[in-house]
Amino acid sequence: MPVPVIILRHGQSQWNVENRFTGWVDVPLTPKGENEARQAGRLIREKGLELDLAFTSFLKRASNTCKLVLESLGQSNIPVHADWRLNERHYGALSGLNKSETAARYGEAQVHLWRRSFSVRPDPMTPDHPHFTAVDPMYLQAGLCESTIPLTECLADTVVRVEAFWNEQLLPNLQSGKRPLIAAHGNSLRALLMLLAKLSEDEVLQLNIPTAQPMVLEFNDQFELQSHYYLADPAVIEAALAEIAQQGKAQPVTLG
Repeated sequence: MPVPVIILRHGQSQWNVENRFTGWVDVPLTPKGENEARQAGRLIREKGLELDLAFTSFLKRASNTCKLVLESLGQSNIPVHADWRLNERHYGALSGLNKSETAARYGEAQVHLWRRSFSVRPDPMTPDHPHFTAVDPMYLQAGLCESTIPLTECLADTVVRVEAFWNEQLLPNLQSGKRPLIAAHGNSLRALLMLLAKLSEDEVLQLNIPTAQPMVLEFNDQFELQSHYYLADPAVIEAALAEIAQQGKAQPVTLG
């Protein structure tokens, strides 16, 4: 049987706390997010799972999560490969905006469409945006050019690049018997699960992934996904998913 894959979303970031659209903006983990990552590593170790290599995105909230997980596992020496195709979905002009404030202004239905629609892109990020990403040296050094760095994405766009990552990186390593960890982002992992679990557009729109909760993917001999499950207690996962569901809702005004 092929070896399992462990995937996890990065730990809590500063903009998770501030409930902002983050996308390709390179924000750090919070102290809580760092602790979440260490706990994820301890949980993986308690389950007796070992790794041979790790993949992460170009964004430090994922790469630092990966680093802390491996430190907790005592496996900091394994190869770690950064791949921009594991980056979060690019939220375009929405990047940096508070989700609840945006919902109050445009309506929860519109924000849900921007966050969860499979094929609707937000307006693109323009050069005057305070977090303009198209001239970031790390992408230029990776072989992308300004014309190919996305300025907005829908989930369908993210699926395309994640599928290329599966075909060119993850699948060949699985075929070689390597045991990988993938530390990435909510939408890039949703895209991966859509591909591997053959989820419909409607099904993937309902899929949420909590921060720093390791999920195991198990495959058959044809490298088709057979099962996937979180390592944590189901009650912990349920509470984390309920918190995510509140992010795109307009919050009541508190007086006083």
